[in-house]
Amino acid sequence: MNKIKIFFRRVFGGSFKRMFKQMDLIHKETGAAKFPMFFDMIWCIFRYGVGYMDYHVFGFAKIKGKKRRTFMTMNDNSAISHALNSREYFKFFDDKALFDEKFSEFIGRGFIDLRNADSAALKAFCADKSTIFAKHVNDFGGSGISREDISDDTDFDELYKRLCENKQFLVEEELKQHEKMNSLSPSSVNTIRIVTLYYNNEAHFMYALVRMSNGLTCVDNICSGGMYVSIYDDGVIRKSAYCDETGEYYAEHPYTKTKFNGFEIPMFKEAVEMCLKAALVYPKVAYIGWDVAITPERPVLVEGNTLPSYDMVQNYGHIDDKTGIKPKFEKILGEDFFKKLK
Repeated sequence: MNKIKIFFRRVFGGSFKRMFKQMDLIHKETGAAKFPMFFDMIWCIFRYGVGYMDYHVFGFAKIKGKKRRTFMTMNDNSAISHALNSREYFKFFDDKALFDEKFSEFIGRGFIDLRNADSAALKAFCADKSTIFAKHVNDFGGSGISREDISDDTDFDELYKRLCENKQFLVEEELKQHEKMNSLSPSSVNTIRIVTLYYNNEAHFMYALVRMSNGLTCVDNICSGGMYVSIYDDGVIRKSAYCDETGEYYAEHPYTKTKFNGFEIPMFKEAVEMCLKAALVYPKVAYIGWDVAITPERPVLVEGNTLPSYDMVQNYGHIDDKTGIKPKFEKILGEDFFKKLK
């Protein structure tokens, strides 16, 4: 019954126009015939709970049979979060200012919450700064962020009023990223998504990937034209970066010309260790996607997500032996965990 509900929700909740667009892209990439592909997509919705977007990202036009069962779906991902993450503690992740406060040990930058401060406090915070970043406390995906330049002429009463009216209550000092990370794309802080899973009194590192801007925007989010690529457990990139906006893989960054294959993330081991330590702060929020920046001195947390992405790490162009991430979760949670979801 659950599969039937998912099937109709996916079919009638989606857009056939977008579905046919994905089919066109897949046909162009693989040469697969569209007519059988359409029915295969419908079958994958019913059999695996995989929509047409994931069908494309996972490379299901090329992956068949038992291999498809190794891919974690949106429903699997949501089920893990629902089962292991207590909503009682979500406020410490959903509110960026509260997150900075509760995880201050790992933040590595100054911040101020304008809900608890006045314009004089904002002025004092900015005294030794030339740039600050103002953020919505509960937006994700890179939205609600503005860069504010500070000078001797800055009217802090006006700035305070404008930020409060825009509900940009969190103000942080500028993050200086490591020179090597800057070489990927200098227009944004290029964050590493590190996913941890706390289970049976132990924090586990599940996977990591790096996101970067297109070289023009100040955020690295893929919704803003950014790119992403998986990171191997030793901290090295060995694949080409993927851009959702263009649907293409890039062996080198189109703006900086930095080659991805062989690029080593600085202080990656330390970044993973930091996230494993941060995972112990609220163990009842056991499944977390941490966004990490690498500064010249050390890795620092940017934010934490209680519903980590499941699709980027399973991108067909990034995975080896064309196997999804699900077996790694089953090894920790047990195969029965997912069987109970059906």
